[in-house]
Amino acid sequence: MEQLNQNTDTLMVKRFRGFLPVVVDVETGGFDSHQNALLEIAAVILEMDSQGDLQIKESYSKNIEPFPGAIIEDSALEFTGIDLYDPDRDPEEEGEALREIFQPIRREISLTGCSRAVMVAHNAHFDLGFVNAAIHRSQIKRNPFHPFSCFDTSTLSGLAYGQTVLAKACQAAAIDFDNHEAHSALYDTIKTAELFCTIVNRWKELGGWPR
Repeated sequence: MEQLNQNTDTLMVKRFRGFLPVVVDVETGGFDSHQNALLEIAAVILEMDSQGDLQIKESYSKNIEPFPGAIIEDSALEFTGIDLYDPDRDPEEEGEALREIFQPIRREISLTGCSRAVMVAHNAHFDLGFVNAAIHRSQIKRNPFHPFSCFDTSTLSGLAYGQTVLAKACQAAAIDFDNHEAHSALYDTIKTAELFCTIVNRWKELGGWPR
């Protein structure tokens, strides 16, 4: 296969139509991206090895200070287990946190020659909606992500494994999943990344890409 003899960065730019897949998870104060607070964000940057297999390269996470006037539902905090008054939480202002998360993503886009990032997430439009709303509030001019395209691992795992819940999809894919660690943005992002890589690599093994 000709592609396997190329530089691994070249493989990435050709694999997803010039987009760099970056796995994201957010934890929030509710379901409304315009009214409810963004409380945590994590991102996992992916890379390809010399065989064209997708794998985790590095991860980043931030705890975020609710924006002024944000609504935080008690049920959301109970679900995520986030303690806003935890002295070790050390949250950052929303715009500052996003700018710091975006820096390594932009570097990887440049390194691979990709045109921009595309968000990978479980029920991806939820995460993309919160990130886009926070970008708008923070007046961030250079959004590294495509504004509406995304890869949804809920859909992909439904196709590949017949499961749409992250924990059950990981179990079906033989990926360890600790329910006690779930609903931490970083943990869920890493597990989503492992799931996405497993599906993409399995597709390659079955003769999908590269050909």
